[in-house]
Amino acid sequence: MSRTPLVEPGHGPAGPGPGAGEGSPAPGRPGSASPVWALVRLAVVVGAVCALAVAVHLTDLLVVIVALAGMVMLHELGHFLTAKWTGMKVTEFFVGFGPRLWSVRRGETEYGVKAIPAGGYVRIVGMSNLEEVDPADEPRAYRSQSFPRRLLVAVAGSAMHGLLALALLWGLLTFVGVTQPGTVGILQIAPLAKGVDPAAAAGLRPGDQVLAVAGKPVRSAEALVQVVTDHPGQPLHLLVRHDGRTEHVTVTPAAVRVPGRARPEGRIGVLVGPLSATENPLRAVGGAAQDLWQVVAATSDAIGTTFSPHGLASFFDQLGNAKAAARAAKAGTRPESIVGAVRTASQAAAAGPGALIAVLVSIDIFVGMANLFPMLPLDGGHVAIAVYERLRSRRGRPYRADVTKLAPVAYAFILFLVVFVGSAVFLDITHPVANPFG
Repeated sequence: MSRTPLVEPGHGPAGPGPGAGEGSPAPGRPGSASPVWALVRLAVVVGAVCALAVAVHLTDLLVVIVALAGMVMLHELGHFLTAKWTGMKVTEFFVGFGPRLWSVRRGETEYGVKAIPAGGYVRIVGMSNLEEVDPADEPRAYRSQSFPRRLLVAVAGSAMHGLLALALLWGLLTFVGVTQPGTVGILQIAPLAKGVDPAAAAGLRPGDQVLAVAGKPVRSAEALVQVVTDHPGQPLHLLVRHDGRTEHVTVTPAAVRVPGRARPEGRIGVLVGPLSATENPLRAVGGAAQDLWQVVAATSDAIGTTFSPHGLASFFDQLGNAKAAARAAKAGTRPESIVGAVRTASQAAAAGPGALIAVLVSIDIFVGMANLFPMLPLDGGHVAIAVYERLRSRRGRPYRADVTKLAPVAYAFILFLVVFVGSAVFLDITHPVANPFG
């Protein structure tokens, strides 16, 4: 919680990040650069990264990285806000890890940005009995707070993931829309050539739903394309729905010569496919909540399957079995590392905003749920300790767990995560998961 790194989507957290006190001194400390120059340096670095992404046509990747980094920072913001609200002492709130690019102190808290955008951390005083705390700060240490306050701060990060996912799903339903199965619509209109635009000439518009052609119901995009292809130069009568109104439209496909084909084929200059429909903002709240529950249930099943004995055996078998790795990659059933997740999200960004939002919601919910696993250094470990201490406490005699006894288990867990994450990265590089968006 005080140091939460970016969780590797698809298989669990990557473990604790670098120490909270690392990097160059904050502005105002001896030997530090002025805040203005540090801010200029940060602006130069950010500008250079953005310019490079645009120059090499990787803006989709940049958007994904920014989204993932923002996702983790919202997690940390949850810890930060609840810790401040409950009166705990928070000394640092940083975006990223590694060398400090910029920071500023406001009151007792130092805010800043570091060079590696792989997450971030909040440092709350006294997270365990291992930490030395100034006696003057002990009343405001995390470990000195009541059970409800510690529980609130510990779960706040994952709660932020739930709120973010709900907001994303609401935005998807309200502004982007979701695909309506069984519909065939005009998605895009593009002239075949200068002055040759059959669709526009007939009055077709993007968003029109094609209900029938030549008096026969249209049940698939492929069926509509086939009819148009087979009738070059022949008027076709379409029944379309636009803005809730049903209209009759006559379109004459242009005759287009296709290499390798003996006869010309009909084209009207449209891209067709299933339509997307938006919802009323108020109704979208209920729809978003329902979709969120489905994502949570699916993620829970995926985590249980992945970390079951059979799931782990199957995963590690792929490291030495190229055929098994290829099958899993083709089927898309293998957990992905951050490398694979960024690739999949970039492919989704290229496919459209709806696909990107769906992938980001999936990653977001996984990160939130994985962080609640009851093992240090995850948030769930702090929850488990708080619950255990509450159960062991007696009226007037609060019990405090000795975290040193948990250290061997925590180190073994971290070692397992390192091996698992490293294996997932290796598989994502050698056998990338197939593009689910075509």
